[in-house]
Amino acid sequence: MPTGPSLVTGVDFVSVPSRDFDAVVAFYGETLGLPRSAYVPDRGFAEFETGNLTLSVIHSERMGLEFHRQPNPVALHVDDVAAARAQLEGRGVAFHGDVLDTGVCHMAFFSDPDGNALMLHHRYAPRTPPA
Repeated sequence: MPTGPSLVTGVDFVSVPSRDFDAVVAFYGETLGLPRSAYVPDRGFAEFETGNLTLSVIHSERMGLEFHRQPNPVALHVDDVAAARAQLEGRGVAFHGDVLDTGVCHMAFFSDPDGNALMLHHRYAPRTPPA
């Protein structure tokens, strides 16, 4: 096991692949209401801030990549999953199933216009100490 300071000190961004760049940019900026910190449409990317992680929307084809939707959800923290879900449903977002209560958190699953998996998430129970 390595000792000393950690080589990795954080995560700078997560890429979100897109086929329909304009629709996905509108979704993250207007529908979800995330602040946009970068927008370079001629190079095929835009960045949105979540508070602790940047979502970097990339137009896959313009980046020379094959599009593959992200099937594993990015967990977007909210204070109240039910209230946030209702607000997004009012903006036309369709959710997959009911709010899930795991016994430690609430989750509600949905997708962006290109099918990338997302969830609203709120942990209500404290984390357990590490094993």
